[in-house]
Amino acid sequence: MSSSWPLPPLPSLSPLLLPALQDRLVLLINHVVSREPIAADRLKPLAGRSLTVHLAGWPSLLPPAPDLILGVTPAGLFERLDAPTGGAGGLRIEIDASNPARLALGALSGEQPTVSVQGDAAFAGEMHWLMDNLRWDIEDDLAGIVGPLPARQLAQFGRTLRRTLSGMAARFATTTPGSGA
Repeated sequence: MSSSWPLPPLPSLSPLLLPALQDRLVLLINHVVSREPIAADRLKPLAGRSLTVHLAGWPSLLPPAPDLILGVTPAGLFERLDAPTGGAGGLRIEIDASNPARLALGALSGEQPTVSVQGDAAFAGEMHWLMDNLRWDIEDDLAGIVGPLPARQLAQFGRTLRRTLSGMAARFATTTPGSGA
């Protein structure tokens, strides 16, 4: 009986899975943008420009995280691109992802990640406005599916869970040696 695995290694799901996940993320972003007409109106003049989101410092032990490349459409929404569009007016946003767990827990607690922005200042200003002013109203979306009362209860449970997890994350960050907190 041989000690080596007789079958070839399984193919990586990353080439298939990650673009599909990015497409779903773009759908969510567009859903949030489309709920606020002023947001789409602010993006329309930026049509044709591209935005690259890069996770800087991603740990090499984890599978590589590809850049998310978005293009602004004439409708004031986003589309996922395979490569940045050529020309002026592009933007590159680098998010410090050297500690993915801390990044995820920070997102739960509402903490802004460390970000570096390079590119067109007007485009950067509009992205900053979007990040500061747009929020996903999960309760409203749930109400359309399960009704207003169950949606309110689910949203309240979600807020309680988020407060609990963010409190645990804050305690963990202050007690973990070498966490930099």
